[in-house]
Amino acid sequence: MMSTVLSKIEELKLIARCTLGDDRRAFGTLVEAYQPRVRRFFLNLTLGDEALSDDLAQETFLKAYLNVRSFRGVARFSTWLYRIAYNEFCSWQRKTQHEAKLPEGLDDNLDADYYDSTGDRCYSATDNVDAHIDVWRCMRVLSDTERTLVTLFYMHDLPLKKIVEITGLPEGTVKSYLSRAKARLAKVMKR
Repeated sequence: MMSTVLSKIEELKLIARCTLGDDRRAFGTLVEAYQPRVRRFFLNLTLGDEALSDDLAQETFLKAYLNVRSFRGVARFSTWLYRIAYNEFCSWQRKTQHEAKLPEGLDDNLDADYYDSTGDRCYSATDNVDAHIDVWRCMRVLSDTERTLVTLFYMHDLPLKKIVEITGLPEGTVKSYLSRAKARLAKVMKR
């Protein structure tokens, strides 16, 4: 599924169709546009746990659908959606008190090769997975808040203003966490 970038006007039109006409297809268009980003956000926060990321993304979109009438349109829909996603992750963390770890079974498939329909080797699982594992192992040293901020700032290229809106943290605190996280990551990567 290809992610499309919607303009603010397109977002508002779709949201109006959702709220005024209970148009589920309009909401489906919003899901198609933002699902890859929300899922990637969760993959980074859960250190690559795909099943958990999918569950959290599904809960995020369900809550967004149920509360779409509360969207005021002041910020972009994506900012509002990330705020829901962030709250969903925080709720999950409180419920489970989950220790950050690599997903189970990920290391089992590292030597697997993948072939296309003609039988030619396309790539080895290690081609892409090694880079992800390195990132997840490095991110493991960060607190949940630091990992969230690093994900939003460096991996999703969101400006500080949007991160402040999403997390509700003061801008100075966000900068401080990002600086501390960057120093920790640099220290881990040097090892």
